[in-house]
Amino acid sequence: MKAVFAILISMMLGLPSVGAECRPGDETFLNARRQMVAQQIRARGIKDARVLAAMTAVPRHCFVPVDLRDQAYSDHPLPIGEGQTISQPYIVALMTATLKLDGDETVLEVGTGSGYQAAVLAALAARVVTVEIKANLHARASETLQSLGDDNVTAIAGDGYYGWKPAAPFDAIMITAAVDHVPPPLLAQLKEGGRLILPLGNPFSFQNLVLVTKTGGTLTTDQITGVLFVPMTGAALNPRP
Repeated sequence: MKAVFAILISMMLGLPSVGAECRPGDETFLNARRQMVAQQIRARGIKDARVLAAMTAVPRHCFVPVDLRDQAYSDHPLPIGEGQTISQPYIVALMTATLKLDGDETVLEVGTGSGYQAAVLAALAARVVTVEIKANLHARASETLQSLGDDNVTAIAGDGYYGWKPAAPFDAIMITAAVDHVPPPLLAQLKEGGRLILPLGNPFSFQNLVLVTKTGGTLTTDQITGVLFVPMTGAALNPRP
């Protein structure tokens, strides 16, 4: 009944139906996940065993529209409604591995989207706070995360540009939408020694994946690779002074 209710809600919101019937330990498409990790992630140089295990364990197909499930483990992003996408598996793994999580961290994700990246982070950190500005996507991702038993994820509906002060400071922050500057509120909520990763550059063109590290009150940046993300909306497009 819960799965049927979730599907009806998605229809009412005008969103494609996703995997509300998924459950913890879902082994559907397990071989496809293993192949994805071997061919798309490990083969491209990502060796972090914990990240590889998380990408193998989290059922990506549960976070995509039902009619796209046969493409869930393909080497490209997929639409999830509201003009948003679920990122290419390799990019999810790359961004996650770059944060170098050891399991004790509190992590902020800006841009919940489908909830897939939050689920991967939840397998690697003590606590994840994920913020989504689009209320419909927030509602659907929350349902999916709950159905999979990700109880160390707190999903917030709001503008992630301002972070989430009640849970700050954060050991790590991940922004999953393109922005042309690093949001000052997020830097303020980043713990000393913390790491922030984001697609930085023209929100409507190509960007660079950038890692920002906060050390001794100063910031250092490392450029990782070129990427193409959907634009960050809300205050990111017209930040207040």
